[in-house]
Amino acid sequence: MLFAMIIGGLIGYAFGKFPGFLVGAALAAFLLNRAKSRLIGKLHNIQSGFIESVFAVMGALCKADGVVSTDEIQMAEAMFVRFRLNDAQRETAKAAFSRGKSEDFDLDAELDHFLRISGRQPAFLQMFLQAQFSAVAADGVVHPAERAMLMRIARRLGLPESQVDQLEAMLRGAHAGQSGSQRSTAQQTDDAYKVLGVSPSISDAELKKAYRKLMSENHPDKLAGRGLPESMREMAEERTQEITHAYDVIKESRENNA
Repeated sequence: MLFAMIIGGLIGYAFGKFPGFLVGAALAAFLLNRAKSRLIGKLHNIQSGFIESVFAVMGALCKADGVVSTDEIQMAEAMFVRFRLNDAQRETAKAAFSRGKSEDFDLDAELDHFLRISGRQPAFLQMFLQAQFSAVAADGVVHPAERAMLMRIARRLGLPESQVDQLEAMLRGAHAGQSGSQRSTAQQTDDAYKVLGVSPSISDAELKKAYRKLMSENHPDKLAGRGLPESMREMAEERTQEITHAYDVIKESRENNA
């Protein structure tokens, strides 16, 4: 801000000497503060809109099989805790979840609204889909009706359906790690390629390029700067950990088969 004030002052000085300098500096400070307020307001709108759309669509998704079970309601409440929502955010999320369960809920309209507020940023769209997937897969199982709706959500957001396969691969890896169950090297490697969204035939150089691109797009600090709610930072961090783990699995597999 100081630099901008000096520049504004110098411009003012060129037209009105010292009084012009003061006016120019003051005007520069005013404009910067106004721009900062607009940016903060825009980020706040993105964050609140993100939470509301996430839980509205989650309500519809949980009802995809015809009824919202007690387990699914408990799951939604667990998501409140996982996202570390404050009291006001919880009330917003609860109201949105109930709205999503209603008979007249317009899923496509809600997704279109989210596309607008997110600026169609790929990482935001992927995080949105991941939040939905995490909710319905809380018990380790994704039912056919839920998977069909996840596919519909992905298509409406302009994401490839392979994103759903990618999330399922992440889920399998996470549950295997939590349960301590062993999977074959071939299974782990196959899922690792799905997590990175690349073909097993990809070259080492292209693999590294794809990995770095994903890490850059999904970096928690970068997403926070674009408006991702702080409450969803943990999910962003988990995503980057899964991406790194997948890359390591593939590298090890290639080194062993060299």
